[in-house]
Amino acid sequence: MPPMRSVGFRQPFVWLARGWHDMLAAPVPALAHGLIVAGFGLLLLAVARSHFWLLAGAFSGFLVMGPIAATGLYAVARALERGEAPTLATALAAWRPRDHRLVGFGLLLCAAGTAWVLTSASLIRAFAPAPVHQPLDFIRVVVLAEQGWLFEGWLALGGVLAAPVYASSVIAIPLLMDRRVGILDAVLASWRAVLASVGPMTLWGALLLAITLVGMGTAMLGLIVAVPWLAYASWHAYRDLVGAGGLPQAA
Repeated sequence: MPPMRSVGFRQPFVWLARGWHDMLAAPVPALAHGLIVAGFGLLLLAVARSHFWLLAGAFSGFLVMGPIAATGLYAVARALERGEAPTLATALAAWRPRDHRLVGFGLLLCAAGTAWVLTSASLIRAFAPAPVHQPLDFIRVVVLAEQGWLFEGWLALGGVLAAPVYASSVIAIPLLMDRRVGILDAVLASWRAVLASVGPMTLWGALLLAITLVGMGTAMLGLIVAVPWLAYASWHAYRDLVGAGGLPQAA
């Protein structure tokens, strides 16, 4: 297992600054990824906008799988770090057909997102005073309910389920792209990185979520910038937290 480094509360903002610098240095692959993710988000919204559970499942998967979709940008950030001039081909090369580790990890994340939607649906179906079928039903019956603690319980449950997913993936994905390690080793390394800097990594998770939600709240257009910015910043988080120099590089 690679050694972990602890960081301070200032470091997440340093990662954002470095990520923005990489955005300016390699804008073409960044904006290409951002446009694809934003377009996919708009498609999900168009298909599922009137069906709450379908919409919840779509966007839960969207949030969980976002870091996997940014894998190519980790390769671009690595190339910039080496003094190279990366292109869109650099990002596409990260998705090698012979490397199935990222696909396997993506399937695990899909399973986690599905588990959240099913658990959430069970909670609300069991305790909501009226059926929830559309997004407006959720706002009226759950969010604006005058009695009970269903919405607060729903949020707490989401936090409890989201925390281990975040801890398992925040470092694992760039590590899998960069080094030849197994999925379990990458997940354990990610947990160790989080536990070595619990406060700063909690702040980093909050920043990732806040910037992503702002991007979604601008009719998905903000994701064009938010997705590559956070991907580049996440690469720098990985580099600061994990001493991976002794591990074999991914082919």
